Amino acid sequence: MNYLYKISLLCCVLTITSCKKSFLDLSDPTKKTADRFYKNEQEFQQAVNGAYSSLQDHVNSQYVFAEMPSDNTTIQLNPSDRGQTDRAEAFEFWNLTATNVNISELYSQSYNALYNINYALLKLNDVPGISEKKKKQYQGELQFIRAYYYFNLVRYFGPVVLMTEPLENSAEAFKTVRSDEQVVYNQIIKDLTEAAASLPARSEYAAADVGRASKGAALGLLGKVYLTIKDYPKAELTLKEVLTLGYALVGDYAAVFDPARKNNIESLFEVQYQGGNNLGEWSSFIYAFAPRGSEGAITGFPTSRPQGWNIPTRSIINEFETGDLRKAVALKEGYTNAKGEFIGIPFVNKYNHPHTIDGRTDDNWPVLRYADILLMLAEAINEQGGPGNAYQYINQVRTRAGLKSLNALGQEDFRIAIRHERRVELAFENDRWFDLKRALTITQLTALMNAHGQSEKANPTVDRSGVSFSPNDYKFDGYEAFFPIPDRQLFLNSNLTQNPGY
Repeated sequence: MNYLYKISLLCCVLTITSCKKSFLDLSDPTKKTADRFYKNEQEFQQAVNGAYSSLQDHVNSQYVFAEMPSDNTTIQLNPSDRGQTDRAEAFEFWNLTATNVNISELYSQSYNALYNINYALLKLNDVPGISEKKKKQYQGELQFIRAYYYFNLVRYFGPVVLMTEPLENSAEAFKTVRSDEQVVYNQIIKDLTEAAASLPARSEYAAADVGRASKGAALGLLGKVYLTIKDYPKAELTLKEVLTLGYALVGDYAAVFDPARKNNIESLFEVQYQGGNNLGEWSSFIYAFAPRGSEGAITGFPTSRPQGWNIPTRSIINEFETGDLRKAVALKEGYTNAKGEFIGIPFVNKYNHPHTIDGRTDDNWPVLRYADILLMLAEAINEQGGPGNAYQYINQVRTRAGLKSLNALGQEDFRIAIRHERRVELAFENDRWFDLKRALTITQLTALMNAHGQSEKANPTVDRSGVSFSPNDYKFDGYEAFFPIPDRQLFLNSNLTQNPGY
Protein backbone atom coordinates (compact mmCIF):
# COMPACT_ATOMS: atom_id res chain seq x y z
CA MET A 1 0.00 0.00 0.00
CA ASN A 2 1.30 3.51 -0.67
CA TYR A 3 0.21 7.02 -0.04
CA LEU A 4 -2.07 8.06 -2.86
CA TYR A 5 -3.24 11.59 -2.48
CA LYS A 6 -4.10 14.38 -0.11
CA ILE A 7 -6.79 16.91 -0.85
CA SER A 8 -8.30 19.78 1.13
CA LEU A 9 -12.06 19.98 1.60
CA LEU A 10 -11.92 23.35 -0.12
CA CYS A 11 -9.46 22.36 -2.80
CA CYS A 12 -10.17 20.60 -6.08
CA VAL A 13 -6.58 19.74 -7.01
CA LEU A 14 -5.87 16.02 -6.74
CA THR A 15 -2.38 14.57 -6.55
CA ILE A 16 -1.82 10.85 -6.87
CA THR A 17 1.21 8.64 -6.35
CA SER A 18 1.80 5.52 -8.36
CA CYS A 19 2.01 2.03 -6.86
CA LYS A 20 2.99 -1.49 -7.79
CA LYS A 21 0.58 -4.34 -8.31
CA SER A 22 0.70 -5.79 -4.82
CA PHE A 23 -1.49 -4.23 -2.16
CA LEU A 24 1.52 -3.65 0.10
CA ASP A 25 4.11 -2.81 -2.55
CA LEU A 26 5.36 0.73 -2.72
CA SER A 27 6.91 3.11 -5.24
CA ASP A 28 8.06 6.68 -5.61
CA PRO A 29 5.38 9.32 -6.23
CA THR A 30 4.50 10.86 -9.56
CA LYS A 31 1.88 13.54 -9.78
CA LYS A 32 -1.17 13.72 -12.02
CA THR A 33 -4.21 15.94 -11.93
CA ALA A 34 -7.62 14.49 -11.18
CA ASP A 35 -9.10 15.19 -14.59
CA ARG A 36 -6.39 13.10 -16.26
CA PHE A 37 -6.61 10.24 -13.81
CA TYR A 38 -8.91 7.19 -13.64
CA LYS A 39 -8.17 6.22 -17.25
CA ASN A 40 -7.96 2.51 -16.48
CA GLU A 41 -8.33 -0.09 -13.74
CA GLN A 42 -4.73 0.19 -12.60
CA GLU A 43 -5.16 3.87 -11.86
CA PHE A 44 -8.46 3.29 -10.11
CA GLN A 45 -6.87 0.62 -7.92
CA GLN A 46 -4.27 3.21 -6.96
CA ALA A 47 -7.12 5.45 -5.84
CA VAL A 48 -8.54 2.67 -3.69
CA ASN A 49 -5.10 2.02 -2.23
CA GLY A 50 -4.94 5.71 -1.39
CA ALA A 51 -8.08 5.38 0.70
CA TYR A 52 -6.37 2.63 2.71
CA SER A 53 -3.25 4.73 3.02
CA SER A 54 -5.22 7.58 4.59
CA LEU A 55 -6.12 5.22 7.43
CA GLN A 56 -2.51 5.30 8.58
CA ASP A 57 -2.76 9.05 9.17
CA HIS A 58 -6.07 8.47 10.94
CA VAL A 59 -4.95 5.63 13.22
CA ASN A 60 -1.56 7.13 14.12
CA SER A 61 -3.20 9.53 16.59
CA GLN A 62 -6.41 7.70 17.57
CA TYR A 63 -5.05 6.73 20.98
CA VAL A 64 -5.20 10.43 21.87
CA PHE A 65 -8.94 10.54 21.19
CA ALA A 66 -10.11 7.03 22.13
CA GLU A 67 -7.84 5.92 25.00
CA MET A 68 -6.47 8.98 26.78
CA PRO A 69 -9.88 10.51 27.67
CA SER A 70 -10.78 7.19 29.32
CA ASP A 71 -9.58 5.54 32.52
CA ASN A 72 -7.22 3.27 30.58
CA THR A 73 -4.26 5.57 30.06
CA THR A 74 -2.55 8.69 31.31
CA ILE A 75 0.60 10.61 30.37
CA GLN A 76 4.14 11.11 31.59
CA LEU A 77 4.52 14.86 31.89
CA ASN A 78 7.58 16.61 30.53
CA PRO A 79 8.16 19.38 33.10
CA SER A 80 10.70 21.13 30.84
CA ASP A 81 8.33 21.32 27.86
CA ARG A 82 4.71 22.24 28.48
CA GLY A 83 3.93 22.74 24.79
CA GLN A 84 1.38 19.91 24.80
CA THR A 85 -0.67 21.33 27.69
CA ASP A 86 -3.49 22.54 25.46
CA ARG A 87 -3.06 19.81 22.85
CA ALA A 88 -2.68 16.12 23.70
CA GLU A 89 -2.71 16.66 27.45
CA ALA A 90 -6.13 18.29 27.20
CA PHE A 91 -7.67 14.91 26.33
CA GLU A 92 -6.22 13.30 29.43
CA PHE A 93 -7.45 16.05 31.76
CA TRP A 94 -10.72 16.86 29.89
CA ASN A 95 -9.67 20.45 29.25
CA LEU A 96 -10.73 20.50 25.61
CA THR A 97 -11.55 23.67 23.73
CA ALA A 98 -12.59 24.39 20.16
CA THR A 99 -9.07 25.69 19.44
CA ASN A 100 -7.43 22.32 20.17
CA VAL A 101 -5.02 21.59 17.32
CA ASN A 102 -5.38 17.81 17.59
CA ILE A 103 -9.16 18.04 17.14
CA SER A 104 -8.73 20.34 14.17
CA GLU A 105 -6.31 17.88 12.57
CA LEU A 106 -8.62 14.92 13.26
CA TYR A 107 -11.52 16.77 11.64
CA SER A 108 -9.54 17.91 8.60
CA GLN A 109 -7.84 14.57 8.00
CA SER A 110 -11.16 12.75 8.15
CA TYR A 111 -12.89 15.02 5.67
CA ASN A 112 -9.89 15.12 3.35
CA ALA A 113 -10.03 11.33 3.19
CA LEU A 114 -13.82 11.35 2.74
CA TYR A 115 -13.56 13.77 -0.16
CA ASN A 116 -11.14 11.44 -1.93
CA ILE A 117 -13.35 8.41 -1.27
CA ASN A 118 -16.44 10.19 -2.59
CA TYR A 119 -14.54 11.32 -5.67
CA ALA A 120 -13.36 7.80 -6.42
CA LEU A 121 -16.87 6.40 -6.01
CA LEU A 122 -18.16 9.04 -8.43
CA LYS A 123 -15.58 8.04 -11.04
CA LEU A 124 -15.93 4.26 -10.68
CA ASN A 125 -18.49 3.70 -13.44
CA ASP A 126 -16.57 5.94 -15.87
CA VAL A 127 -13.43 3.80 -15.84
CA PRO A 128 -13.27 1.46 -18.86
CA GLY A 129 -12.22 -2.16 -18.67
CA ILE A 130 -13.22 -2.97 -15.09
CA SER A 131 -15.34 -6.09 -14.71
CA GLU A 132 -18.57 -5.86 -12.77
CA LYS A 133 -17.13 -8.15 -10.13
CA LYS A 134 -14.15 -5.88 -9.56
CA LYS A 135 -16.36 -2.79 -9.59
CA LYS A 136 -18.40 -4.29 -6.79
CA GLN A 137 -15.24 -5.05 -4.83
CA TYR A 138 -13.81 -1.53 -5.27
CA GLN A 139 -17.12 0.03 -4.36
CA GLY A 140 -17.37 -2.16 -1.27
CA GLU A 141 -13.85 -1.30 -0.14
CA LEU A 142 -14.48 2.43 -0.48
CA GLN A 143 -17.85 2.20 1.26
CA PHE A 144 -16.30 0.27 4.14
CA ILE A 145 -13.60 2.89 4.66
CA ARG A 146 -16.13 5.73 4.34
CA ALA A 147 -18.33 4.05 6.95
CA TYR A 148 -15.36 3.63 9.29
CA TYR A 149 -14.53 7.33 9.09
CA TYR A 150 -18.12 8.40 9.67
CA PHE A 151 -18.54 5.91 12.51
CA ASN A 152 -15.60 7.51 14.30
CA LEU A 153 -16.74 11.04 13.50
CA VAL A 154 -20.30 10.56 14.79
CA ARG A 155 -19.02 8.96 17.97
CA TYR A 156 -16.53 11.76 18.55
CA PHE A 157 -18.66 14.76 17.58
CA GLY A 158 -22.30 13.68 17.50
CA PRO A 159 -24.05 15.36 14.53
CA VAL A 160 -21.55 15.88 11.72
CA VAL A 161 -21.50 17.08 8.14
CA LEU A 162 -22.55 14.14 5.97
CA MET A 163 -21.35 14.09 2.36
CA THR A 164 -21.54 11.13 0.00
CA GLU A 165 -20.60 13.01 -3.14
CA PRO A 166 -17.67 15.37 -3.76
CA LEU A 167 -18.27 19.09 -3.68
CA GLU A 168 -18.37 20.65 -7.13
CA ASN A 169 -16.75 23.88 -5.99
CA SER A 170 -15.34 25.49 -2.87
CA ALA A 171 -18.43 27.65 -2.34
CA GLU A 172 -20.47 24.54 -1.52
CA ALA A 173 -18.26 23.87 1.49
CA PHE A 174 -19.55 27.02 3.16
CA LYS A 175 -23.16 25.82 2.90
CA THR A 176 -22.80 22.43 4.58
CA VAL A 177 -24.69 21.71 7.80
CA ARG A 178 -24.44 19.04 10.49
CA SER A 179 -26.73 16.06 10.03
CA ASP A 180 -28.55 14.43 12.93
CA GLU A 181 -26.77 11.43 14.38
CA GLN A 182 -29.45 9.01 13.18
CA VAL A 183 -29.09 10.30 9.62
CA VAL A 184 -25.35 9.67 9.80
CA TYR A 185 -25.88 6.21 11.27
CA ASN A 186 -28.37 5.40 8.52
CA GLN A 187 -25.71 6.20 5.92
CA ILE A 188 -23.10 4.14 7.78
CA ILE A 189 -25.51 1.18 7.89
CA LYS A 190 -26.29 1.60 4.19
CA ASP A 191 -22.61 1.68 3.26
CA LEU A 192 -21.72 -1.35 5.36
CA THR A 193 -24.75 -3.38 4.25
CA GLU A 194 -23.87 -2.77 0.62
CA ALA A 195 -20.18 -3.39 1.30
CA ALA A 196 -20.95 -6.73 2.95
CA ALA A 197 -22.95 -7.76 -0.11
CA SER A 198 -20.23 -6.64 -2.54
CA LEU A 199 -16.98 -7.63 -0.90
CA PRO A 200 -15.29 -11.02 -1.22
CA ALA A 201 -14.82 -13.18 1.84
CA ARG A 202 -11.34 -12.93 3.28
CA SER A 203 -10.48 -16.38 1.88
CA GLU A 204 -11.32 -15.26 -1.66
CA TYR A 205 -8.59 -12.63 -1.85
CA ALA A 206 -5.27 -13.40 -3.50
CA ALA A 207 -2.19 -13.39 -1.28
CA ALA A 208 -1.11 -9.99 -2.58
CA ASP A 209 -4.45 -8.51 -1.50
CA VAL A 210 -4.54 -9.80 2.07
CA GLY A 211 -5.44 -6.91 4.35
CA ARG A 212 -8.12 -5.41 2.17
CA ALA A 213 -11.61 -4.95 3.57
CA SER A 214 -13.65 -8.13 3.25
CA LYS A 215 -17.21 -9.29 3.81
CA GLY A 216 -16.29 -10.22 7.38
CA ALA A 217 -14.85 -6.77 8.07
CA ALA A 218 -18.00 -5.06 6.80
CA LEU A 219 -20.29 -7.33 8.83
CA GLY A 220 -18.15 -6.97 11.94
CA LEU A 221 -18.20 -3.19 11.77
CA LEU A 222 -21.92 -3.23 10.99
CA GLY A 223 -22.51 -5.34 14.09
CA LYS A 224 -20.62 -2.79 16.17
CA VAL A 225 -22.73 0.00 14.68
CA TYR A 226 -25.96 -1.80 15.58
CA LEU A 227 -24.65 -2.40 19.10
CA THR A 228 -23.77 1.29 19.42
CA ILE A 229 -27.27 2.42 18.48
CA LYS A 230 -28.71 -0.32 20.72
CA ASP A 231 -30.42 -2.29 17.98
CA TYR A 232 -29.56 -5.54 19.73
CA PRO A 233 -31.54 -7.99 17.55
CA LYS A 234 -29.82 -6.74 14.38
CA ALA A 235 -26.47 -6.69 16.15
CA GLU A 236 -26.92 -10.33 17.13
CA LEU A 237 -27.99 -11.45 13.65
CA THR A 238 -25.17 -9.55 11.96
CA LEU A 239 -22.45 -10.72 14.32
CA LYS A 240 -23.61 -14.33 13.99
CA GLU A 241 -23.02 -14.04 10.24
CA VAL A 242 -19.35 -13.38 11.02
CA LEU A 243 -19.17 -16.69 12.89
CA THR A 244 -19.77 -18.53 9.61
CA LEU A 245 -16.86 -16.95 7.74
CA GLY A 246 -13.92 -18.97 9.05
CA TYR A 247 -12.50 -16.68 11.71
CA ALA A 248 -11.16 -18.05 14.99
CA LEU A 249 -9.18 -17.01 18.03
CA VAL A 250 -5.43 -17.37 17.69
CA GLY A 251 -4.26 -19.81 20.36
CA ASP A 252 -1.59 -17.50 21.81
CA TYR A 253 -2.78 -13.97 22.66
CA ALA A 254 0.69 -12.53 22.01
CA ALA A 255 0.64 -13.89 18.46
CA VAL A 256 -2.38 -11.74 17.62
CA PHE A 257 -0.13 -8.67 17.54
CA ASP A 258 3.06 -10.26 16.21
CA PRO A 259 4.16 -8.51 12.98
CA ALA A 260 5.23 -11.91 11.69
CA ARG A 261 1.56 -13.01 11.86
CA LYS A 262 -0.19 -10.00 10.39
CA ASN A 263 -3.75 -10.46 9.13
CA ASN A 264 -4.04 -13.76 10.98
CA ILE A 265 -7.16 -15.89 11.37
CA GLU A 266 -8.43 -13.66 14.20
CA SER A 267 -8.08 -10.45 12.22
CA LEU A 268 -11.14 -8.99 10.50
CA PHE A 269 -9.42 -5.72 9.67
CA GLU A 270 -6.19 -4.01 10.59
CA VAL A 271 -4.47 -0.91 9.28
CA GLN A 272 -1.40 -1.99 7.35
CA TYR A 273 2.11 -0.75 8.04
CA GLN A 274 5.48 -1.79 6.66
CA GLY A 275 8.68 -1.16 8.58
CA GLY A 276 12.32 -1.97 7.90
CA ASN A 277 12.70 0.34 4.89
CA ASN A 278 12.68 3.97 3.78
CA LEU A 279 9.35 3.88 1.96
CA GLY A 280 7.37 5.87 4.51
CA GLU A 281 4.88 3.17 5.51
CA TRP A 282 6.26 2.28 8.94
CA SER A 283 4.49 2.53 12.28
CA SER A 284 6.07 3.90 15.47
CA PHE A 285 3.57 3.35 18.26
CA ILE A 286 6.07 2.04 20.79
CA TYR A 287 8.11 5.22 20.38
CA ALA A 288 5.06 7.27 21.35
CA PHE A 289 4.11 4.94 24.22
CA ALA A 290 7.43 4.06 25.87
CA PRO A 291 8.34 6.26 28.87
CA ARG A 292 10.50 9.32 28.39
CA GLY A 293 14.06 8.58 29.41
CA SER A 294 13.80 4.90 28.60
CA GLU A 295 15.90 5.44 25.47
CA GLY A 296 16.79 2.01 24.10
CA ALA A 297 15.70 -0.04 27.12
CA ILE A 298 12.35 -0.68 25.43
CA THR A 299 12.79 0.22 21.77
CA GLY A 300 16.21 -1.43 21.42
CA PHE A 301 17.80 1.73 20.00
CA PRO A 302 19.83 3.76 22.55
CA THR A 303 19.46 6.98 20.53
CA SER A 304 15.65 6.82 20.56
CA ARG A 305 13.66 9.39 22.52
CA PRO A 306 10.28 7.89 23.45
CA GLN A 307 7.49 10.29 24.33
CA GLY A 308 5.62 8.82 27.32
CA TRP A 309 2.10 9.04 25.91
CA ASN A 310 -0.73 6.60 26.57
CA ILE A 311 0.74 5.28 29.81
CA PRO A 312 -1.40 2.50 31.39
CA THR A 313 -3.13 3.68 34.56
CA ARG A 314 -3.17 1.89 37.88
CA SER A 315 -6.86 1.35 37.15
CA ILE A 316 -6.29 -0.77 34.04
CA ILE A 317 -3.30 -2.54 35.62
CA ASN A 318 -5.48 -3.60 38.55
CA GLU A 319 -8.34 -4.60 36.24
CA PHE A 320 -6.52 -7.77 35.13
CA GLU A 321 -7.42 -10.84 37.15
CA THR A 322 -4.71 -12.91 38.79
CA GLY A 323 -3.41 -15.38 36.22
CA ASP A 324 -4.68 -13.45 33.17
CA LEU A 325 -2.20 -14.30 30.43
CA ARG A 326 -3.05 -11.11 28.55
CA LYS A 327 -1.59 -8.74 31.11
CA ALA A 328 2.08 -9.32 30.29
CA VAL A 329 1.32 -8.94 26.59
CA ALA A 330 -0.76 -5.78 26.93
CA LEU A 331 1.48 -3.84 29.30
CA LYS A 332 4.60 -3.80 31.39
CA GLU A 333 4.72 -2.15 34.81
CA GLY A 334 8.21 -0.79 34.26
CA TYR A 335 11.56 -1.35 32.56
CA THR A 336 15.21 -1.86 33.46
CA ASN A 337 17.47 0.96 32.30
CA ALA A 338 21.07 0.81 31.07
CA LYS A 339 22.34 1.04 34.67
CA GLY A 340 20.38 -2.05 35.66
CA GLU A 341 17.82 -0.03 37.63
CA PHE A 342 14.14 -0.90 37.49
CA ILE A 343 12.06 2.17 36.62
CA GLY A 344 8.45 1.71 37.68
CA ILE A 345 6.74 3.60 34.88
CA PRO A 346 4.25 1.35 33.04
CA PHE A 347 3.93 1.28 29.27
CA VAL A 348 1.81 -0.27 26.54
CA ASN A 349 3.59 -3.40 25.36
CA LYS A 350 1.22 -4.72 22.66
CA TYR A 351 3.05 -2.92 19.88
CA ASN A 352 6.56 -3.59 21.14
CA HIS A 353 8.38 -5.93 18.76
CA PRO A 354 11.94 -6.14 17.42
CA HIS A 355 12.59 -3.98 14.37
CA THR A 356 15.62 -3.13 12.27
CA ILE A 357 15.52 0.66 11.89
CA ASP A 358 15.25 3.21 14.71
CA GLY A 359 11.71 4.64 14.78
CA ARG A 360 10.35 2.40 12.04
CA THR A 361 8.34 -0.50 13.36
CA ASP A 362 6.38 -3.10 11.42
CA ASP A 363 3.35 -3.31 13.71
CA ASN A 364 -0.11 -3.17 12.15
CA TRP A 365 -2.97 -1.60 14.11
CA PRO A 366 -5.92 -3.90 14.94
CA VAL A 367 -9.32 -2.37 14.12
CA LEU A 368 -11.57 -5.45 14.31
CA ARG A 369 -10.74 -8.84 15.81
CA TYR A 370 -12.73 -12.04 16.24
CA ALA A 371 -12.46 -11.69 20.03
CA ASP A 372 -14.26 -8.36 19.69
CA ILE A 373 -16.99 -10.07 17.66
CA LEU A 374 -17.49 -12.72 20.34
CA LEU A 375 -17.72 -10.15 23.13
CA MET A 376 -20.10 -7.93 21.17
CA LEU A 377 -22.30 -10.92 20.43
CA ALA A 378 -22.41 -11.83 24.11
CA GLU A 379 -23.36 -8.24 24.92
CA ALA A 380 -26.11 -8.11 22.29
CA ILE A 381 -27.65 -11.34 23.58
CA ASN A 382 -27.52 -10.22 27.22
CA GLU A 383 -29.21 -6.90 26.44
CA GLN A 384 -32.22 -8.77 25.05
CA GLY A 385 -33.16 -10.35 28.36
CA GLY A 386 -30.13 -11.78 30.07
CA PRO A 387 -27.07 -13.94 29.37
CA GLY A 388 -28.92 -17.00 28.01
CA ASN A 389 -26.52 -18.63 25.58
CA ALA A 390 -24.06 -15.71 25.68
CA TYR A 391 -21.66 -17.55 27.98
CA GLN A 392 -20.24 -19.61 25.15
CA TYR A 393 -18.92 -16.47 23.48
CA ILE A 394 -17.39 -14.65 26.44
CA ASN A 395 -15.93 -17.88 27.80
CA GLN A 396 -14.02 -18.58 24.59
CA VAL A 397 -12.16 -15.33 25.19
CA ARG A 398 -11.60 -16.06 28.87
CA THR A 399 -10.37 -19.59 28.23
CA ARG A 400 -7.63 -18.34 25.93
CA ALA A 401 -6.63 -15.89 28.68
CA GLY A 402 -6.21 -18.77 31.11
CA LEU A 403 -9.23 -17.80 33.20
CA LYS A 404 -12.17 -19.77 34.51
CA SER A 405 -15.48 -19.69 32.70
CA LEU A 406 -18.38 -17.55 33.85
CA ASN A 407 -21.85 -18.86 34.64
CA ALA A 408 -25.02 -18.14 36.62
CA LEU A 409 -24.87 -14.33 36.36
CA GLY A 410 -27.84 -12.00 36.26
CA GLN A 411 -28.20 -9.47 33.43
CA GLU A 412 -26.55 -6.57 35.29
CA ASP A 413 -23.68 -8.69 36.56
CA PHE A 414 -23.16 -9.97 33.03
CA ARG A 415 -23.02 -6.37 31.79
CA ILE A 416 -20.27 -5.67 34.29
CA ALA A 417 -18.46 -8.84 33.23
CA ILE A 418 -18.64 -7.83 29.56
CA ARG A 419 -17.27 -4.35 30.28
CA HIS A 420 -14.43 -5.91 32.27
CA GLU A 421 -13.65 -8.47 29.58
CA ARG A 422 -13.68 -5.91 26.79
CA ARG A 423 -11.46 -3.63 28.79
CA VAL A 424 -8.69 -6.17 29.29
CA GLU A 425 -9.05 -8.10 26.02
CA LEU A 426 -9.08 -4.96 23.86
CA ALA A 427 -6.82 -2.85 26.08
CA PHE A 428 -5.08 -0.04 24.16
CA GLU A 429 -6.84 -0.83 20.86
CA ASN A 430 -8.91 2.38 20.91
CA ASP A 431 -12.15 0.83 22.17
CA ARG A 432 -12.43 1.85 25.83
CA TRP A 433 -13.80 5.40 25.38
CA PHE A 434 -16.41 4.23 22.89
CA ASP A 435 -17.33 1.26 25.08
CA LEU A 436 -17.92 3.50 28.09
CA LYS A 437 -20.04 5.92 26.08
CA ARG A 438 -22.11 3.06 24.67
CA ALA A 439 -22.63 1.18 27.92
CA LEU A 440 -23.17 4.02 30.40
CA THR A 441 -25.63 6.86 30.74
CA ILE A 442 -24.17 10.37 30.85
CA THR A 443 -24.76 10.41 34.60
CA GLN A 444 -22.93 7.12 35.04
CA LEU A 445 -20.10 8.15 32.72
CA THR A 446 -19.67 11.46 34.57
CA ALA A 447 -19.51 9.69 37.92
CA LEU A 448 -16.99 7.10 36.68
CA MET A 449 -14.75 9.68 35.04
CA ASN A 450 -14.70 12.00 38.02
CA ALA A 451 -14.00 9.13 40.40
CA HIS A 452 -11.11 8.08 38.17
CA GLY A 453 -9.87 11.66 38.03
CA GLN A 454 -9.92 12.05 41.78
CA SER A 455 -7.99 8.81 42.12
CA GLU A 456 -5.32 10.00 39.69
CA LYS A 457 -5.02 13.39 41.39
CA ALA A 458 -4.64 11.74 44.79
CA ASN A 459 -2.15 9.14 43.59
CA PRO A 460 -0.87 9.75 40.04
CA THR A 461 0.16 6.69 38.07
CA VAL A 462 3.30 8.57 36.99
CA ASP A 463 5.19 11.10 39.12
CA ARG A 464 4.53 14.65 37.88
CA SER A 465 8.02 15.97 38.68
CA GLY A 466 6.64 18.80 40.77
CA VAL A 467 4.06 20.02 38.23
CA SER A 468 0.84 20.77 40.09
CA PHE A 469 -2.62 19.90 38.82
CA SER A 470 -4.72 22.81 37.63
CA PRO A 471 -8.16 23.34 39.21
CA ASN A 472 -9.86 22.09 36.02
CA ASP A 473 -7.78 18.95 35.57
CA TYR A 474 -9.85 15.75 35.71
CA LYS A 475 -13.12 17.65 35.98
CA PHE A 476 -15.58 15.88 33.69
CA ASP A 477 -18.84 17.74 33.08
CA GLY A 478 -20.77 15.30 30.90
CA TYR A 479 -20.91 17.43 27.77
CA GLU A 480 -17.29 16.41 27.16
CA ALA A 481 -18.55 13.03 26.00
CA PHE A 482 -18.53 14.78 22.61
CA PHE A 483 -15.61 16.80 21.31
CA PRO A 484 -16.01 20.42 20.19
CA ILE A 485 -16.34 21.31 16.53
CA PRO A 486 -13.06 23.08 15.60
CA ASP A 487 -13.43 26.84 15.82
CA ARG A 488 -11.85 27.32 12.40
CA GLN A 489 -14.65 25.29 10.83
CA LEU A 490 -17.21 27.49 12.58
CA PHE A 491 -15.39 30.58 11.33
CA LEU A 492 -15.35 29.32 7.74
CA ASN A 493 -18.96 28.11 7.75
CA SER A 494 -21.57 30.06 9.70
CA ASN A 495 -24.08 27.23 9.11
CA LEU A 496 -22.21 24.96 11.50
CA THR A 497 -23.13 24.92 15.18
CA GLN A 498 -21.02 24.16 18.22
CA ASN A 499 -21.65 21.27 20.60
CA PRO A 500 -23.18 22.34 23.94
CA GLY A 501 -20.77 23.31 26.69
CA TYR A 502 -17.94 24.60 24.52
